[in-house]
Amino acid sequence: MPNPIFHFEIPVTDMDRAVAFYHAIFGVEFSRQTIDGYDMAFFPRDSKAPGASGALAKGDVYKPTHDGCILYFVVDDIDQVIEKAQKLGAQILYPKTDVGSGGFVAEIEDSEGNRIALNMMKS
Repeated sequence: MPNPIFHFEIPVTDMDRAVAFYHAIFGVEFSRQTIDGYDMAFFPRDSKAPGASGALAKGDVYKPTHDGCILYFVVDDIDQVIEKAQKLGAQILYPKTDVGSGGFVAEIEDSEGNRIALNMMKS
């Protein structure tokens, strides 16, 4: 199994704010629905592309945190994404760092208080 992760859910407390934040920094459109009583906003999914996709999720079992798993979002321009995030008030938790063959990484706090990571491969 080359990519064992199929789906992730990012906890949010304010869905509209979270959708606006992720749309602004990644330029993605979300599809929203209620599933089993929980408000969900799904990132785009291409079943033929490698990797996983997921959703923003709001409900009593979803608690934003800096602790736990860290999701890495692949970006084309890490500096641009960091700049957009900072303009939206995001805190930089781990500055842009060269990790050799893994490219560049950084960690930010999203609008809900979650720690998320950015990854940009070198050209």
